[in-house]
Amino acid sequence: GSEGDGNGNSRSQPPQGTDLNGQHSPTEPCEQTPPITPGPDKGTQVTVEIHHEDTSPQLIKRLSLGKGSQRLRGHDNKGFQKTEAPRPPGAKDLHIYPWDKSSLKSMPVDLQQLEKLDAYALKVNVRNSVEELVKALLKQARTDLEKVRAIWMWICHHIEYDVVGYHNKSQLSSKPRDVLQMGKSICEGYAELFEHMCSLAGIQCKKLSGHAKGYGYKTGQTFTGDSDHAWNAVYLEGRWHLLDSTWGSGSVDDSFTKFTHRYNEFYFLTHPALFINNHFPDNSNWQLLKPTLTLKEFENNMLHNSNFYTLGLLATHPETPIIQTVNGKASVSVDCRPGTLFMFKLKGSDEHGLMTLKKHGMELDIYPQKTGSHKLEIFAKPSKAEASDDVYKCVVEYVVECESVDTATRFPKDLHQPVGPSWFSERHGFLRPSHRQPVLHTNDGRCSLTFTLGKDISVLTSLHTDGSSLAEDMGRRHVLQIHRRNQIQLKVHLPHAGNFVLKIYSKKKSDPGNYDYIFNYLIKCMNTEVKWPAFPQSYSKWLQDYEILEPLSGLLPANRNVQFKLKMHGIAKVLVQAENIHPLTQNKGYWEGTCNTSGCREVFVMVHENANHSFYSHVLKYEVETQ
Repeated sequence: GSEGDGNGNSRSQPPQGTDLNGQHSPTEPCEQTPPITPGPDKGTQVTVEIHHEDTSPQLIKRLSLGKGSQRLRGHDNKGFQKTEAPRPPGAKDLHIYPWDKSSLKSMPVDLQQLEKLDAYALKVNVRNSVEELVKALLKQARTDLEKVRAIWMWICHHIEYDVVGYHNKSQLSSKPRDVLQMGKSICEGYAELFEHMCSLAGIQCKKLSGHAKGYGYKTGQTFTGDSDHAWNAVYLEGRWHLLDSTWGSGSVDDSFTKFTHRYNEFYFLTHPALFINNHFPDNSNWQLLKPTLTLKEFENNMLHNSNFYTLGLLATHPETPIIQTVNGKASVSVDCRPGTLFMFKLKGSDEHGLMTLKKHGMELDIYPQKTGSHKLEIFAKPSKAEASDDVYKCVVEYVVECESVDTATRFPKDLHQPVGPSWFSERHGFLRPSHRQPVLHTNDGRCSLTFTLGKDISVLTSLHTDGSSLAEDMGRRHVLQIHRRNQIQLKVHLPHAGNFVLKIYSKKKSDPGNYDYIFNYLIKCMNTEVKWPAFPQSYSKWLQDYEILEPLSGLLPANRNVQFKLKMHGIAKVLVQAENIHPLTQNKGYWEGTCNTSGCREVFVMVHENANHSFYSHVLKYEVETQ
């Protein structure tokens, strides 16, 4: 059985062809889905090959290995030790189900301590006989664990999955000698070679067979007939452990015509409560679990692939792979260790949902816009700075069955996932948000948000909605920034009713470069009476800590006296230029005065920075209503 890459599909299209029941098939769900590069705007989709890191998951406790193993007396004529017949699994081999979230492996393995041995095993190049190969591999291996590791590493990197042989099994030999000579096989051959090499090395090993949620698997399918996959159990330090060298070696593509070597550490001595996720042995004793699962439970269980666990994810809700919508909505959440970024695709797009990032995971509400079955894929990646080149990997898939569509809940195209503030926006200096929810409801078309800003941060904001009612430059002018010491207030005045996106960008003041997109809110207003004009236009000489008290509207009434009150510092003179020039007077840090708007279409506020200069700078511009 081979391991494929999506739920039975390596890229995210639906799998072609029939279910491979009763056949030997490679694949692990969702392993090669095209990663998504998040950018300030959607629409940039890049497909990259994903290479699994060979790093150890942080969850593995670093413990040193037990020294030495009992050598068995008596050698056969080739100089190898005789191995005892494998004993059946007993009570001391069992692990508690469900998983206790401790370790990904069934025994302590220090991967750093094995690096030298791994490198040695990869370089061994003996193909003339299995005996010679094992002899060469064991030169650097002392403990039983090291012997098994050397054999595992060699097989995972030197035997490839035989996609041609898979389609033509009658010609295929899974005898260890033939597998070694050919350098390729299907799961049966991997497992037999592994078993034979272990027995030559004096390690008890057993080939197991059963059903796997591998290549061709479809969410929610049932398993009937003969087993379709083979793997191994090895006896180390007084207990049985599970591994799958076929899936450890790489994966096949959708059409089952191309195998890609991509080493996967996850399938070496996998914790049995995780192995059961996609391996169901014919003999339930070999689950090594208490309690054991029934085939029905195996079929109904959520499929979490190896990415799910290696990225440190812990659980998903709901725990069933098929979800029914209620009133057109379905909700999903993921629990994880802090600092994980997520994204999702519903039928290949992320526009019909609302995802929020939590410290320990994410929450997602989905509103499919068509009835029927929809594939929902969830992707994750770590957010560590040095992992910026890291790609999103598919970690779990659901099927969302939608009976009725909630047509009222539509999201603007500009809405970017995740929505609302989170640890991510905090990390970028937006602290103590006044609104922690992703959606703001306003009845009068106005709202105000405040944050405490980290040091040296410059902020850019813009408002967006579907349709052409709001050009980009106007979108900026419907949000007003007010800075008071380390606080920023964002005042939003909506031009009309509807759904709007407030996007927030930032950069370091000291950086000459561009602003980076950080997060966004969804703002909803149902009141059709709403019609706020934009704020006045400001120029570069309008400093961040200046403040407009009045007039806030960028559109002034015609033929009226208008009151001005502005908070500015470090200025010698302030003039308001309409048809005539009106100076403002300074009073307790505010510049105040009136100006008459008759006879002009525009009004400018100008400042004189130095009393000895005759040079004025424009700082604000207002429009005047036409009669």
